[in-house]
Amino acid sequence: MDGTMGLRVLLCVCLASLLILQAMPTQASPPGRPKLSKRQQTVDTSVDGVTIRSLKVNCKVTSRFAHYVITSQVVNNADEAKEVAFDVEIPKTAFISDFAITADGKAFIGDIKDKVTAWKQYRKAAVSGENAGLVRASGRTMEQFTIHLTIGPRSKATFRLTYEEVLKRRLTQYNIDIKVKPKQLVHHFEIDVDIFEPQGISKLDAQASFLPKELASQLIKKSFSGKKGHVLFRPTVGQQQSCPTCSTSLMNGDFKVTYDVNRDKLCDLLVANNHFAHFFAPQNLTNLNKNLVFVIDISTSMEGQKVKQTKEALLKILGDMRPGDYFDLVLFGSEVQSWRGSLVPASAANVRAAQDFVRRFHLAGATNLNGGLLQGIEILNGAHGSVPELSNHASVLIMLTDGEPTEGVTDRSQILKNVRNAIGGRFPLYNLGFGHNVDLNFLEVMSMENNGRAQRIYEDHDATQQLQGFYDQVANPLLVDVELLYPQDTVSALTQHRHKQYYEGSEIMVAGRIADHKLSSFKADVLARGEGQEFKATCLVDEEEMKKLLQERGHVLENHVERLWAYLTIQELLAKRMKLEGKEKATATAKALQMSLAYQFVTPLTSMTIRGMTDEDGLEPIIDKPPEDSLPLEMLGHRKTFMLSALHPSPTQSSSNIQQLPNRVTGVDTDPHFLIHVPQKEDTLCFNINEEPGVVLSLVQDPDTGFSVNGQLIGNKARSPGQHEGTYFGRLGIANPATDFHLEVTPQNITLNPGLGGPVFSWGDQASLRQHEVVVTINRKRNLVVSVEDGGTFEVVLHRVWKGSAIHQDFLGFYVLDSHRMSARTHGLLGQFFHPFDFKVSDPHPGSDPTKTDATMVVKSRQLTVTRGLQKDYSKDPRHGAEVTCWFVHNNGAGLIDGVYTDYIVPDIF
Repeated sequence: MDGTMGLRVLLCVCLASLLILQAMPTQASPPGRPKLSKRQQTVDTSVDGVTIRSLKVNCKVTSRFAHYVITSQVVNNADEAKEVAFDVEIPKTAFISDFAITADGKAFIGDIKDKVTAWKQYRKAAVSGENAGLVRASGRTMEQFTIHLTIGPRSKATFRLTYEEVLKRRLTQYNIDIKVKPKQLVHHFEIDVDIFEPQGISKLDAQASFLPKELASQLIKKSFSGKKGHVLFRPTVGQQQSCPTCSTSLMNGDFKVTYDVNRDKLCDLLVANNHFAHFFAPQNLTNLNKNLVFVIDISTSMEGQKVKQTKEALLKILGDMRPGDYFDLVLFGSEVQSWRGSLVPASAANVRAAQDFVRRFHLAGATNLNGGLLQGIEILNGAHGSVPELSNHASVLIMLTDGEPTEGVTDRSQILKNVRNAIGGRFPLYNLGFGHNVDLNFLEVMSMENNGRAQRIYEDHDATQQLQGFYDQVANPLLVDVELLYPQDTVSALTQHRHKQYYEGSEIMVAGRIADHKLSSFKADVLARGEGQEFKATCLVDEEEMKKLLQERGHVLENHVERLWAYLTIQELLAKRMKLEGKEKATATAKALQMSLAYQFVTPLTSMTIRGMTDEDGLEPIIDKPPEDSLPLEMLGHRKTFMLSALHPSPTQSSSNIQQLPNRVTGVDTDPHFLIHVPQKEDTLCFNINEEPGVVLSLVQDPDTGFSVNGQLIGNKARSPGQHEGTYFGRLGIANPATDFHLEVTPQNITLNPGLGGPVFSWGDQASLRQHEVVVTINRKRNLVVSVEDGGTFEVVLHRVWKGSAIHQDFLGFYVLDSHRMSARTHGLLGQFFHPFDFKVSDPHPGSDPTKTDATMVVKSRQLTVTRGLQKDYSKDPRHGAEVTCWFVHNNGAGLIDGVYTDYIVPDIF
């Protein structure tokens, strides 16, 4: 790498709702300065000597498959090297498929490979200010991609990013969302959207939130005729200015293109290159009446705006119900109550009474989610059996919660089983998770198992509108039990082709492969049940029409149909992984990985490295897809830029990246003090283990998966003769044998797969690693977080001793941040407490130490004497800790832990 060019890379991903374009120097823009009029001289568009010569977004849509290319050229007009940035936001549902940089006459091309290979080849490519090399969530529906590059004097750099997605029809239209934010004036700015829909385009519109309507109508050119539609936005520099004499840009907001297609033909089959796409959205059907039950969380955590907004949405939704609908309401806190206990018609009087009930209900208690759901299911099932006419309605169950189950049945796997058995495939369940304390993965699995879907409702001023918006999508069912069938000897690799319900304004999309020489026998039969009758249709391929389409669109059509199939298949496999286990999950994962590599998509299973581009340490940047349930950056409280070449230390990231998980204050730290938080009691138990240095203790052991955490004790080097031998954890082994994952942690180093000569990190590194189902985040000089998909999330805290400390050796603390996905058989000194248990404390009285209270505790059918005391929780503040009040169990936890503490001594950390 020559001296004129160095790379700095931020690969951070953010969840928002649109695509952001930024190509700008990272220095702050200077104050606004007067501009020369158009009649005088060209406007000066440079900022600190850097000009954005061009910024173009090209979007080509072919039969709902959207292919985007964002290209930006930045010029350094200065006589010294300058840092520039390429910063975009893309939809969360999209897959990056290509990235390239041309700078100083050199080309750097992205290369997609599986994550394990990428790690082995570039072991420190993930070093970053926050989560190295990762695209990060931004807002609600977006992911942010940013890369910083230092370019030489009087030189230029060109960035080109390609990504792809399938457009889903919602509320009668397809949406193409682009967020425009160049941060300075651009010489040549352009958004060019080209749409080709074989059915013919029925409507097309485009809007820019940052332009007054009158100006937008002048600057945005839009047209459509037959199969083709076109939108062009190409403002001049003068039209970008926020005022005639300003050097700032008014382009900061959303650019949205919406369209729909003709529905005059029932069948829409597209065939090209031995692949097909079938789009099903019949018109002019009569709405089915609904059987609708709302199951609403009224636990005390819903207080404040959440319950206020929930009530506002329910009042509006109830008011919108049709007279032919039937409904009921179920509320669950610690107890479960229903409004009527059976379905009632949505008459004006019943709707008013239900609205009064909604206005009056109060919050109470914990979260009996299982009980609430089973009550709602029973109401729908009972109506099917007792009122024959209701069996012809479309039944829908909608549940809203803001937390985790803490009352009644709380074991996740048991709740899933209960709900699955109770519904029995008869109707869909839609789960709405309010805020970030919900386990959205759990809700998603439950919905998928019951023909529905889950959605997060964000705690924001528009939460009422979010709730109403979701309901609007399922408010008008037109068909139930929809099946799209194809000849078995003709097609293979079908995407989902059975749907419980079809809703007005949506679209069912199926894709698959057609066997060689079988096109003539290819057809699609559609079976469903509509209002008062069975729905049947047969669709055949119009081969002559297909030939015309291929002549019009050529290779683009062939390519897009196949990639549409690949995109849908990968998305479905990734979703299925959430509810599969063992060999089935491994098979789905392997298939999704194979297709991701074959079609060159950056998915949660693949990474993109940028060939030939390295920093001063010879490290290459890596582009990753963020985890499906990752939080928006604004929810993490900060957003940073990663400088790969400089490797400057950034402010450390605490365990805030998992703040959506409740702090259970369960863990072990210092000499070693074990803290066991019992959420059902809102109380904490504690005990010590007194053993010799060198002893290894089993902390967590899940026999169903093999996952384990073991810790080895070290002594206090500064112990005086006759003084109690203080011991601390100085070595931890975290293993997930199912994925060959082993992590050794000491106060000096973190080693991945030590038995295989894996990479070694120091606590001075900032890194994020993923191996199959396990993600490890090292937060410089502070802590590391290990998260296991379908398992638990754990934190290791680093304790550095300081001069004058009574302890003369660095040591580790270990905390459990989330454990609800661990199996019911999980054991170990900590693991045995991952699932609910009960205890009772009585007869508090002064103990042998008059400053402390003793009491009698009954736990696990044993009666113990316990003492009220204080311990420290260092999970959030490793330096000072936070005091935790707990009931101390004496004699190495005797009576509280199963067996005796020596039963937990194991030979080694692995």
